[in-house]
Amino acid sequence: MSGPLRLPGGVRAVVFDVGETLVDESRMWSYHARRVGVTPFALMGVIGALIEAGQPHDHAWRVLGVDRPDTAPQIKSTDLYPDALDCLSAVKTAGFVVGIAGNQPAGAVAQLSDLGFEADVVASSAQWGVSKPSVGFFSRLVRAVGMPAEDILYVGDRLDNDVLPAAAVGIRTALLRRGPWGHIHSRRPEADRADLLLDSLHQLRTMLPKQLGMSAPPADSSGTSPL
Repeated sequence: MSGPLRLPGGVRAVVFDVGETLVDESRMWSYHARRVGVTPFALMGVIGALIEAGQPHDHAWRVLGVDRPDTAPQIKSTDLYPDALDCLSAVKTAGFVVGIAGNQPAGAVAQLSDLGFEADVVASSAQWGVSKPSVGFFSRLVRAVGMPAEDILYVGDRLDNDVLPAAAVGIRTALLRRGPWGHIHSRRPEADRADLLLDSLHQLRTMLPKQLGMSAPPADSSGTSPL
C-alpha cells in the first residue's frame, strides 16, 4: 500500500512493549554474554539463528553450553531508543491513554518511572505473574486499561510475543521493525496480521494529528505504509 500512516479507527489507548520497543537491549545482552564467559557476538549470533528458526531464544544458553544468567542489569537512560520518551509524551499529549507493559523482571517498573516514562498503566510480567505470549497477559492488559480490546493499540517488536497473542484477544497491533525479532519477523507472512508496520516510534507520532482530526504532517522519508 501507499499513502500516509494512519492509526486504526477507534483507538483510544496505546500500550508499548519494553525490550526493543522502548529500550535497546544491546547492553543487556552484552552483559549476559560476559557474565557467562562468551563474547556478545557469539551470543547474538546464536540468538539470531534461533529467531530465524522459530525457536525460543532461551535455548541459546544450551547451545553455547553455559548456565543461564540469573541476574539482569538495570535499565539506564543510555539504553533508551532516542524516539521512546518523545513518542510516549506525544501520545499522552494527544489525549490517548498510554500504557507500558512487557516481559520484564521485578524492579523494571520502578526503573522505567525513574527514567522519565509517564504512563497511565505501567506493568511487567513479574508484577502480574503472567508472561507473554500467554493470552492471559493481554487479557490482564485489557482490564488494566479499562476499555474494550479493540480500542487499544499494542506496539511491539515480535509476532510471537506481541502481535499474534494481542490480536487473539481483540487488541489492535503495530509491529515495530527494529531489533533482531522485528527485522526477522517483519518478513514473515504472519506480519500481515498486524494493523501497522512501523520502522520507528517517530512514525507513530506522525499519525497523531490525523487521528485528532487535524492536518497531519507528511509521513517520514521511509515511505512505510500500513499493512
